[in-house]
Amino acid sequence: MKQSLRHQKIVELVKQKGYLSTDELVALFGVSPQTIRRDLNELAETNFIRRHHGGAASPSTAENSDYHDRKHFFSQEKNRIARQVVQLIPNGASLFIDIGTTSEAVSFALLGHQRLRIVTNNLNAAHILMQNDSFDITIASGSLRQDGGIIGESTVEFLSQFRLDFGVLGISAIDLDGTLLDYDYHEVQVKRAIIDNSRNTLLVTDHSKFSRRAMVKLGSITDVEYVFTDADVPSGIDELLKNKNVNLVIC
Repeated sequence: MKQSLRHQKIVELVKQKGYLSTDELVALFGVSPQTIRRDLNELAETNFIRRHHGGAASPSTAENSDYHDRKHFFSQEKNRIARQVVQLIPNGASLFIDIGTTSEAVSFALLGHQRLRIVTNNLNAAHILMQNDSFDITIASGSLRQDGGIIGESTVEFLSQFRLDFGVLGISAIDLDGTLLDYDYHEVQVKRAIIDNSRNTLLVTDHSKFSRRAMVKLGSITDVEYVFTDADVPSGIDELLKNKNVNLVIC
């Protein structure tokens, strides 16, 4: 592979995953560690990545990827997760649906259900769900973001008026100790309200979130009842989930 193409691929992967180790890149591209280190140094000089000892990270842990990019990241995996999640939700149930492209995949997979009562702060999800006229859909108040998410203090207050059967929760990053992380303080407050007001919180997350970095702490992965993902989780997190009796579903 030409160096320019390898550089482009490295930037794309780091943008998706948040962090990649040198060893992972060596195995992926079949080149020497010295070549990868040279690549990373050059990309860091032009601010395409942020150099770390032993690997590379996204230039910022304070800002999420563009919505249109996220929409296409691991779309097959998100759809697989969504199909598994909706099997847990019976007809006639009530649920929150959070901001996020995986939550939107769940919304699409729910269209075969009947008589769901849904509260959401995700306009994209609401637009999908309105195709089923048996659904009762309530949209939260608050400040509208360009990606269709609704956030703010009024959103938290609005969601806190409900007590629903399920909360479908997305997340931007999960640290190795199980800490749930996101990029926006206001979004985190909304996610906390969903956890606090759901009888069962279903965390939906593709495998890339276990290697990403973000700066705002939501809580612990053990704050939820179910974790749906598409690949094996890091061993420390697997043990943590078992100890706290959190249901892990590999889709």
